[in-house]
Amino acid sequence: MIASKFESLLRRGVAEVTVEQELIKLLESGKRLRLKQGFDPSAPDIHLGHVVGLRKLRQFQELGHRIILIVGDWTARIGDPSGQVATRRMLSPQEVEANTQTYLKQFFKVVDKGKTEVRWQSEWYDKFGLDEVIKLTSKFTIAQIMAREDFNKRFNAGNPISLAEMLYPLLQAYDSVVIQADVELGGIDQKFNCLLGRELQQMAGQPPQQVFLVPLLIGTDGKLKMSKTFGNHIGIDESPQEMYGKVMSIPDHLIIDYFQLATDVPDEEITEFKKQMDSHSVNPMILKKRLAYEIVAQFHDVKSTEEAEKYFSTAFQQKKLPEEIPEYAFPASHAENALYRIDIAPTLVKEGIVKSNSELKRLLAQGAIELDGNKISNNIIDVHNGAVLKVGKHSFVRIAIELSSGGL
Repeated sequence: MIASKFESLLRRGVAEVTVEQELIKLLESGKRLRLKQGFDPSAPDIHLGHVVGLRKLRQFQELGHRIILIVGDWTARIGDPSGQVATRRMLSPQEVEANTQTYLKQFFKVVDKGKTEVRWQSEWYDKFGLDEVIKLTSKFTIAQIMAREDFNKRFNAGNPISLAEMLYPLLQAYDSVVIQADVELGGIDQKFNCLLGRELQQMAGQPPQQVFLVPLLIGTDGKLKMSKTFGNHIGIDESPQEMYGKVMSIPDHLIIDYFQLATDVPDEEITEFKKQMDSHSVNPMILKKRLAYEIVAQFHDVKSTEEAEKYFSTAFQQKKLPEEIPEYAFPASHAENALYRIDIAPTLVKEGIVKSNSELKRLLAQGAIELDGNKISNNIIDVHNGAVLKVGKHSFVRIAIELSSGGL
């Protein structure tokens, strides 16, 4: 039986606990537990999928426990093989360092910095010699590593698996030995790695860590786990308007999951929402608005959240333009009929509206860019001063003509 104060911790948004009864005893013992979670800075930003685990860590902090965030500056160079069908490109130390700085800034939007210990793998792996690598690899067999589902699938499909990738779970497991973790928290796709850490601790004469696994948050496409690789993520450093719009774009069948995994809305309310959804007695749009507000408000102030809500309502539900649209200069020359010919690419890329020319081409091909409400397929267009571009689902740009000599 779980004490009421641990009910939400161990039930809501939890995929699996190994071993639950052992963890309950530890929680009831009064011991200040050391909880580990590792993050590989293989990309520069944290998204809502990462937040599912970070929110659990915060719950443990609120109970007085110590969180140890492991910056995987070594494992990030290899790349986590979880869910991969091909060998990843190895990152340089410089790439990892740049990504790490962003990660550290964003971690503490969710967890309490004062109750968190940050450790870098390089503290111990920079000192590793070949003899220590051989000792570590001797602890496990090839058969044990190949039992990992990702490797097994790739092997059977004839896809390559590098020896470096096989080191990944061993390195993650050894982290637990170094910091003497009582609990390791991870996504359900990390089960193999976390259990390996439990086993390695016992070999080292330490009590085995409890393994606390959370579900994977499905991305905005409604199919795949949230990932920057899949382009279905909601970044926690994105603007309020962008975050709000992305949440509103998720399929209806994910609404309850997002409430459970990414908000503090009480279980009783979520149960009622589910009943309403099942009985079709509520418009999903109403619940989705509440969800979007709850998520955006975690990372932005109330005023910005309310403005994002208003922006969405005006721009998308009422099909009107927002009251405030950012204005950017576009170099142009005269065209016929008092219009100006411009190339939208340089300004959109320079101002960060799109990340690159290739992204702009993709959006144009998808019909995702509109000029005054009409879709365009070319970056060279004829416009009037003050025309409005809609880029993607959530960005609006007012064109300010900047005359230049010559023509396009």
